Amino acid sequence: MDVEALKSELTYKAVRSSGSGGQHVNKVASKVVLYFNLEASAQFTDEEKIRLSEYLQNRLNKQGVLILDSSESRSQFRNKALVTQKFLDLIVEGLKEEKERKPTKVPKAVKRKRLETKRKNAEKKANRKPPKID
Repeated sequence: MDVEALKSELTYKAVRSSGSGGQHVNKVASKVVLYFNLEASAQFTDEEKIRLSEYLQNRLNKQGVLILDSSESRSQFRNKALVTQKFLDLIVEGLKEEKERKPTKVPKAVKRKRLETKRKNAEKKANRKPPKID
């Protein structure tokens, strides 16, 4: 994955942050919104696009565009760096292949111990009952 080529496909937009903040927040566009069109990307194969669209299915809009934003910092530059890192982390996580689970066999000693405990428990409960008088 070529990070620089991938970054060139990103579109950024600076907007005003929401919420309280007084005079400063009303005049400074420090929140950064990142747009990435997964369908139009030339950086991924068709198989990778399918895998990413499944991983990001709740984050993609109907046009297949991923929208991320960051308003953690008061600096627009810092927010741009944060949202870009968030995007790269998502892509790396989405492209990871899951390891196939190898089923393990239950050891004989474990089975034996379980049955032994079960037998002891049954004897303990049987000893609590009053003796049968014939």
